[in-house]
Amino acid sequence: MAINELRAVATFVKAAELGSLRQAAAAQGISPQAASQALVQLEQHLGVRLFHRTTRSLSLTEEGAQFLQAAQPGLSTLQRALHGARRGREEIAGPLRIVAPRSIMLEVLWPVLEEFCRRHPQIEPDVQMDDRLSNWVEDRVDVGFRAGSPPEGSISRRLMPLQLVVCAAPAYIAQHGAPASIDALAQHRCSGFRHASTGKPMPWEFKVGEEIVARNIAASLLSNDVELEARAVVAGQAIGQLVGTTAAPLVRAGQLVPLLTAHVSDHLGLYVYYGSRSAQPARVRAFIDLAVERLVGNTQFVLQPHELAAGVSSPPAPAARGRRRAAGS
Repeated sequence: MAINELRAVATFVKAAELGSLRQAAAAQGISPQAASQALVQLEQHLGVRLFHRTTRSLSLTEEGAQFLQAAQPGLSTLQRALHGARRGREEIAGPLRIVAPRSIMLEVLWPVLEEFCRRHPQIEPDVQMDDRLSNWVEDRVDVGFRAGSPPEGSISRRLMPLQLVVCAAPAYIAQHGAPASIDALAQHRCSGFRHASTGKPMPWEFKVGEEIVARNIAASLLSNDVELEARAVVAGQAIGQLVGTTAAPLVRAGQLVPLLTAHVSDHLGLYVYYGSRSAQPARVRAFIDLAVERLVGNTQFVLQPHELAAGVSSPPAPAARGRRRAAGS
């Protein structure tokens, strides 16, 4: 039903209820002339006269009474639906569909979501953790987060840089030393991460001067899970290139040491994306606003220059066996 027809039916029903076209116009916030024109258009559209009208009185015709009986229930249902949709737009309640990479959701976004749910207990989170970029329109996602770059066809905002940090456990460095250059990584056990969509090992990316250079690093340990890779690196099984959201807390805890710090890149970012600025329900707007407030400028997941400077800049030599034996005797 076109919007002018909907208004015409609403005007007719209100005029029948109030017994006055002028009062019906006032109730709908339109002029008497607009109300009269809407009623005339409806009668012309239906091909029947709905009211007996004089300058002072208004009464239903037989056809008008029949049309009122048929139209009134449906109009009431539609008006309740419209009111419910408007209320849903303004209330911070109901389902909130979120999609995000697993590691980002667990490390970075869960504290934001947990705070949001405490503030608004009527929220019903529906979280899909997926490292692949799904079709966020078909999946009816309210708000998405992506590491790297935002998906096409969305409105997005960069929340924080994502550093790529080469790091190793102190135990690994003590046993094997630290690489002095990118090329020296070939002499070390390194971890690798399989791309979620292709299944192929992802190259490591380094900042070299003003450029970002990708290098295929031979992997002694491969995984498609960020948390498992991080655990292997912490255990001293390999050197890894980890995302800053994973690496920063481990470096600060003394579990990992940043290496090749001159080549740490931050060209990637964590983005929040969504479909519309103007048609967002209040719950979506409020969650995006909280995510921006908590994450933009947050250094919790970004290693600062002094923290990188404290990393290994030159390779300490592995302890000699005889020296270790002497220390243990």
